[in-house]
Amino acid sequence: MKNILIALTLLLGSQIAYTQSFYDEATIQDIQITFSQSNWDQLLDAAYAGTGDYIMAQSVSINGTVYDSVGVKYKGNSTYSSNQVKNPFHIELDTYKEQDYQGYKDIKLSNVKNDPSFVREVLSYKIGRQYMDASLSNYANVTVNGTLIGLYVNSESVSKVFLKDRFDSKNNTFVKCNPIAGAGPSSGTVLPYLLYLGTDSTTYYPRYEMKSDFGWQDLIDLCDTLNNTTASIDEILDVDRALWMLAFDNVLVNLDSYIGAFAQNYYLYRDDFDKFIPIIWDLNESFGKFSSTGSSNLSSTTQKQQMSHLLNSTNASYPLISKLLANAQYKRMYLAHIKTMLLENFANNQYFTWGQTLQTTIGAAVQADGNKFYTYADFTSNLTTDIGGGGPGPGGASTPGITNLMNGRSTYLLGLGDFTQTEPTIANITVSNTTPTLNDVLNFTATIANENAVYFGYRTADYAPFVRIPMFDDGAHNDGAAGDGVYGVSATMTTTFLQYYIYAENTGIGKFSPVRAEYEYYTVEITPPPAGNVVINELLASNDITQADQDGEFDDWIELYNNTSSAIDISGYYLSDDPTNLTIFQFPSGTSIAANGYLIVWADGDLTQAGLHTDFKLSASGETLFLSDAGNTIVDQITFGAQTTDISYGRYVNGTGGFIDMTPTYASQNSNLLGLEDAQKEEIKVLVYPNPSTGIFTYEISDANSDLTMMVFDMMGNQLITLENNSTGTIDLSDFSNGIYLVKIQSDSAGKTLRLVKN
Repeated sequence: MKNILIALTLLLGSQIAYTQSFYDEATIQDIQITFSQSNWDQLLDAAYAGTGDYIMAQSVSINGTVYDSVGVKYKGNSTYSSNQVKNPFHIELDTYKEQDYQGYKDIKLSNVKNDPSFVREVLSYKIGRQYMDASLSNYANVTVNGTLIGLYVNSESVSKVFLKDRFDSKNNTFVKCNPIAGAGPSSGTVLPYLLYLGTDSTTYYPRYEMKSDFGWQDLIDLCDTLNNTTASIDEILDVDRALWMLAFDNVLVNLDSYIGAFAQNYYLYRDDFDKFIPIIWDLNESFGKFSSTGSSNLSSTTQKQQMSHLLNSTNASYPLISKLLANAQYKRMYLAHIKTMLLENFANNQYFTWGQTLQTTIGAAVQADGNKFYTYADFTSNLTTDIGGGGPGPGGASTPGITNLMNGRSTYLLGLGDFTQTEPTIANITVSNTTPTLNDVLNFTATIANENAVYFGYRTADYAPFVRIPMFDDGAHNDGAAGDGVYGVSATMTTTFLQYYIYAENTGIGKFSPVRAEYEYYTVEITPPPAGNVVINELLASNDITQADQDGEFDDWIELYNNTSSAIDISGYYLSDDPTNLTIFQFPSGTSIAANGYLIVWADGDLTQAGLHTDFKLSASGETLFLSDAGNTIVDQITFGAQTTDISYGRYVNGTGGFIDMTPTYASQNSNLLGLEDAQKEEIKVLVYPNPSTGIFTYEISDANSDLTMMVFDMMGNQLITLENNSTGTIDLSDFSNGIYLVKIQSDSAGKTLRLVKN
């Protein structure tokens, strides 16, 4: 790990950026449901009142893509009624067959019954996503059997797809925190307060919906720890995420949540690190539409503007609030989060700009919605002005104008002593080593003022919890002179990156840098060495049908390439996927790569097989792969994310270029042909059958135009067949060997790439 030129990047990052077009806020989605039965509404009502089962729709079209045999049912509690035309929908694309739209299988559509402005839910999620993992949200026009039902809010389901995207796992304990019978004035105490009710899991059944196959004991353990052994709560709960959720609900006067009368509308997921992560849900009554705090009813907008930022902090029935805020440090973090939300969204009127943009996008659709629950005049005015009357729920007699509520609330809260007090300042964050390598010790410093204590939070693996350790101003931690206001700490680069933040606090309030930590953070990372003589050229981390090894097993593989015109002996070189142990697999004596040649290593964890087989496997969810020479110096490394089955990750151009997803080119020159649909183009709809085939493939292309071209390639990138301007026909591969072939279909405005398998 010596003599390597490596660049350091200091980045502000968050876990993942989500840009799926199905939730593009600037686009109204088009969803058309077709039932074969004319009495579809009666069937949905009967299912809602009875078993809760899905009714099979003949088809559902989403932005022109048609799916047959789809599960549809009504959803909602206060927003559903058998007497209204516009009810909330839950569409499940894979109820009867495996299918999805852009990876999404569950579609949740809210009917905007309680929101004259139409923006409460979408705007709230937009604000929340700056600070925590939360659903994407936009709008959809929904038609049933050719009749427009109306404009709906389309919010991403908190499903296993959501969990996998955000937390890289989906099979752990997963709880929806809503009463099974629905919340309402008659719910009594059967509510998901997270109170400890003893060891009998049946006492928890009415209060929570278990979405995983197991987990009641995990939930009981959480409640027990929260209520009875709070000092160790951070061992089972992601406290920072919980504080962000509580701050969000309070700032936005989102009382139909944990902090309000029914303590509901959130999820809990226990990640792979055994910590429960809270997830916000159901924000249609945010911005003061719901009025009950559990102990009082905020009947006026003024009362909601001046709602305490410490609501229920002394109420034992709300242990997630009362127990966490009883901890002085957690309370200071909570105050810091509230102040960040106020300054970033409300004091600067950013939320109002976003709200105006949303209303501009949907204005015509709202006007065309003949089943909306408020008038178009209410829609245009409620972003700013209170609307009297309408809406269910305690104190639901009026709907605050969003800016009337939030401008007053921001001014009120920022004027309180908790937020006018002097806060710490964090400046001049520096890292000692601008060219770090693995296992280097880095010194971090920052200039802090108005502080009593300073902490450094860091982690070296995505999704892992941050470890928080003290920083020091004692002259003994590479921090300069003792007492000079410069704090220092050291951390080791045990992996290819280190994510971190700094937190400072005094006796009254805390301060984070970056201010959205822990959801956002700084990153120090090492970059791979430049392409050398021997490089990792391609890898396949999920091999289903691409290439079998000598024993007929479709194992993962790694391809090395020799960039020189002479053979290179790599005896004693190492491959590893563990930065703390670069010597997991050693190449045996006599291993060489021919001039401009390739070498395949099977990553299957089986050293008993003949040939080159590593004693580790590749992770299809992503990791870092290292190639080191006999002196244990890294000569190449590549970090990859989640991989698609039978799509490789390789250098283009071959040997020296950057890594891209590609069609596998096993032991041969890499190509930039990708065996996936081009997401940047409009998709051409094509049917090919049978596939696999013994040689003859029939194709049918819908909506074909005169400039259509079809090209068939082998896996080496050689063009074999060209067909033009034919919307139907056959592709004859009888004269070619068995294997995988690519068909690229192109027109001026659209494109599609698909894979054919000849066997």
